[in-house]
Amino acid sequence: MSKPFDMELFLAGVLTGSHSTRQRHLRQAKAIQMAIASRWQRDNPWTWQRKHLAWFLNHHLNQHNESTRYYYLLTMQLLTHRLGKPWQFNR
Repeated sequence: MSKPFDMELFLAGVLTGSHSTRQRHLRQAKAIQMAIASRWQRDNPWTWQRKHLAWFLNHHLNQHNESTRYYYLLTMQLLTHRLGKPWQFNR
């Protein structure tokens, strides 16, 4: 039996800022992970492609406020930085 992917450990090297900011990024990264896992059965960020994050931003968050989308975009930038990918996302 495999252990669930630890998002906190994954982002530990790139998380900066206040405690509340780090907690928000972790909470949002876990929400992204759950949404992608339920849609594509990929719970490990190392298996994600750009299309998975683009889907989350464009379809999963399309009914949310612009400020909410902005904060998720910041979290997605942390994820892509941690993955070492040059992916860019537009609001």
